[in-house]
Amino acid sequence: MLDEEITQAQRLVRTDAYQMSIGEIVNMYESQELIVDPDFQRLFRWGISQKSKFIESLLLGIPIPSIFVFEKEDGKWELIDGLQRISTILEFVGQLRSPDGGTEEPSILDATKYLPSLHNAVWEPSDRITGVPLEEQSGLNKTLQLAIRRSRIGVEILKRPSDNQTKFDLFQRLNAGGTQANAQELRNCIMLMVNGEFFKTVKAVAEHHPFTQVIDVSDEQIEKQRHMELAVRFLVHTNVPYDGKLDVEEYIDEGIVQVSSRAHTNAVVGVMSQTFELLQTLAGKDALRRFDGVRHTGKVGLVGLEGIAVGIAKNLEAINSLPNRLDFLKQRIQDFWAQPEIAGFTSPGLRGTTRIQRTVPFGERWFRP
Repeated sequence: MLDEEITQAQRLVRTDAYQMSIGEIVNMYESQELIVDPDFQRLFRWGISQKSKFIESLLLGIPIPSIFVFEKEDGKWELIDGLQRISTILEFVGQLRSPDGGTEEPSILDATKYLPSLHNAVWEPSDRITGVPLEEQSGLNKTLQLAIRRSRIGVEILKRPSDNQTKFDLFQRLNAGGTQANAQELRNCIMLMVNGEFFKTVKAVAEHHPFTQVIDVSDEQIEKQRHMELAVRFLVHTNVPYDGKLDVEEYIDEGIVQVSSRAHTNAVVGVMSQTFELLQTLAGKDALRRFDGVRHTGKVGLVGLEGIAVGIAKNLEAINSLPNRLDFLKQRIQDFWAQPEIAGFTSPGLRGTTRIQRTVPFGERWFRP
């Protein structure tokens, strides 16, 4: 059985490998034969120290890890791993395109352990570089520029007929072990790959006041994409049935690909927006908090999201048709926490796989008019 599964999975993946010079990579990018999604640059961003150390490695001839690309139907390559390495090179030489269609400001380096003279080093002096006067910029000479352009890097190519799901899986596996992104940042990138407009729409709702007030996350949590994680969980639980076979994280990963790929994504996000506007109107930041019979207490948790928010979303059309929908919801939310089943949603040691199979169905039944 395992042998058959391995053989079948291997048929989905065709790969090839090249050794290419940095100069060739830059030329492919300039001619738009190599696609680097500019929106990724907002999710992954090296600091000046990391960029300087990477350029140092090129100048010292230290081998650098391979990059991974996906061969598209038109033969172009889409970068799926190695974003920071390639973006650092493109930015340093002044060729990195910005999300708005312009060109990013060329980077200026800082001193490193082995090359302290990299302080204020630039590819070539430019008045586009802010913060350091032109006369203080130290341009690389032609010999050093050639050394960087001739540096070689391995390119692993995921070739057609590998499907999009294979591309998403590879992207996630290559990045999951690193320190640059957490699970939700990886999902953000996958959503961008699947449907960029859908990602932007979800992000806009997740950053809109009704949603942020109801989930009540801190600035630090927002920096770590907690608001997007809760938005994605809400969308998946509302739209993709869970059979308990997959690990929760894998279910969320696969579920958001399914949701992003559907035709009516605007309607899906519309339900999310309406649900959290209702919750904000009803109780603001208390809407998903536990109610003890007198007041709402504690933090917003997954039980509230899965049982209350998803339960309302799954019944939204019927709820909106009620003449007294706000009174109905207010009472049902308060009574939700008094139900004996709730103890089975929060018991110590309860696995997420088990919790989801309890909270979501209960919420759907509980909020059905």
